[in-house]
Amino acid sequence: MARRGFLPQPIQNKMRKLLLALQFLTIIPVSTPAVVSEEELSGAAAFFPLAGALQGIIVATLAFIFLLFFPAAIAAGFTLLVLIAIMGGFHLDGLADTFDALAVKSTGDRQADIERRLAVMKDSATGAIGVIAIAQVLLLKYLLIAELFSQFAAVVSLSFLLILPAFSKWAITVAMFHATPARPDGLGRIFLNRSMGRNFIVATLFMAGLGMAIFPVFLGGAFGLSGVGALIVILIVLYLFALAVTRFFERKFGGLTGDNFGAINEMAEVIILMVSLLWLQNSI
Repeated sequence: MARRGFLPQPIQNKMRKLLLALQFLTIIPVSTPAVVSEEELSGAAAFFPLAGALQGIIVATLAFIFLLFFPAAIAAGFTLLVLIAIMGGFHLDGLADTFDALAVKSTGDRQADIERRLAVMKDSATGAIGVIAIAQVLLLKYLLIAELFSQFAAVVSLSFLLILPAFSKWAITVAMFHATPARPDGLGRIFLNRSMGRNFIVATLFMAGLGMAIFPVFLGGAFGLSGVGALIVILIVLYLFALAVTRFFERKFGGLTGDNFGAINEMAEVIILMVSLLWLQNSI
């Protein structure tokens, strides 16, 4: 029985995992215990989309302010800067490391190639291919956000920014659900265990609830098409994308690493913005 003045233990455990997810994925200052077990960190994966939703609230709020004072193109630049800053460039680093590793030429010896790629990914230095990958992803995000701002009403474009970080974090949980670890001692290994199925279900239920709360309100009435349709399309495309990339990474790396999850997040944001723009353009 919970003591007077304290939350019930199950709720405390969930709050602790949410705080761990925020600490792991964002630069939002939160207080977490000094000692965290691998089981607790693994359980935080179920709250990745919720942590992303909190990021989305910050990004969409600041984007609204930018649009009040600046043209769409400039507001998009500032919005992208906030999106990068709130995650501390964490996932961009994973994107660069992943693409540097993918650039390793094949020798015909699959195991030797995997070991070389993993060694490159572990190297703290960023190569030319990694820099190109970051530049290309950021350019695409900027262009897509600027197009959303310039073509559609703020309430519509901002609704997609609101869900952007949450949906990209859900894509990570899809990859975690289907993946195997590339290293026996890497960070990615912590999230790839028997509890990932439960984490994936919780994350998916949250995403469905978030989408049902936002899309029908902002999209259904505005464009005469069901906002639920947009939700279903984005989730299906994201799921297939995350599954395909997971299988590709497993062939190249023998499994997935923490850097690969960061790369999936960054590419998923491009996919979400792209699908959102195409959906809106064809719903008018």
